[in-house]
Amino acid sequence: MHIIINNTSMVPIYEQIMEQIKVAIVSGELVEDTMLPSVRALSKELKISALTVKKAYDNLEQEGFTVTVHGKGTFVAAANPERMKEEWQKEVEKDLEQTIAKAKRCGLTEKEIRGLFEILMSE
Repeated sequence: MHIIINNTSMVPIYEQIMEQIKVAIVSGELVEDTMLPSVRALSKELKISALTVKKAYDNLEQEGFTVTVHGKGTFVAAANPERMKEEWQKEVEKDLEQTIAKAKRCGLTEKEIRGLFEILMSE
């Protein structure tokens, strides 16, 4: 697992970590029962505070992506196909929202945007 932190991003570092781990889980790169790096190891590797990594891991656990076993570490939770589909859908919605906003900034009308969407969907 390779995590890249963008220090110039407006997205908090713990959210960047969460997002990259979620993508790795949803894509199948990280499978059920895979052990994540320890909080200390990942914070050292990324040169960030251990509290930042801990916050990311805690949030991933709250969202059901990981399970922490006291004294053993943090592991990828059992895959829930509906949950995975929901995460992908959220990603696509976010991308579409950004694309629509960009199209409107460029002066395209709603009809023109729908037309482009229809053309792309028919390919």
